[in-house]
Amino acid sequence: MIITAQNIAKSFGQLQVLKGVDFQADEAEVVAIMGASGAGKSTLLQILGTLSTPDGGSITIDGTDVLKLNSKALADFRNRRIGFVFQAHHLLPEFTALENVMIPALIGGKSSREARERATELLKTVGLEGRLDHKPSELSGGELSRVAIARALENSPAILFADEPTGNLDSRTKEEIHSLFFDLRKQLGQTIVIVTHDPGLASLCDRTCYMQDGLIISA
Repeated sequence: MIITAQNIAKSFGQLQVLKGVDFQADEAEVVAIMGASGAGKSTLLQILGTLSTPDGGSITIDGTDVLKLNSKALADFRNRRIGFVFQAHHLLPEFTALENVMIPALIGGKSSREARERATELLKTVGLEGRLDHKPSELSGGELSRVAIARALENSPAILFADEPTGNLDSRTKEEIHSLFFDLRKQLGQTIVIVTHDPGLASLCDRTCYMQDGLIISA
């Protein structure tokens, strides 16, 4: 298993959002997490991705007990081994598509030339070879999603986490991005964990975990 999480608990004030969740994912597996709003899906994804700390439980990712890492080691691990795609993209508006994709590699200490070569290759892989010098304001919703996916893959992470990655897209663009995730898994071998409300996307995944009231009720 590339991800093993056991008995994950998380509360915000008096509200217990996660109530002892167990979750596993294999290498190169694509897993969907579904459930009603408020079920705890995004909270679980943020904890699995080391963006949030649980109140209790254990998480091993790619052989590392991430909850035992100090903040600097955890940030370095996250940068090297984990990629994120969010519905809002979080691209920097003043930078081009190419520059946005380069950022994780530059943060990780790679040279500008190495970061640029990898980013160019990834943008070609996601079908944006003609849009490298365009800023986010000059790109369509689907193109923004593709840039965000390329950025998430810049450091060749072991795992890609995606939170409602196609929630704002029209049906045709949505299908293109769904296909892209599976093409990337085939080419690059990433494990992908996707929080989604879209049954069409979930049906394409290897497995779907359903959450209800802070627990996974079927996997």
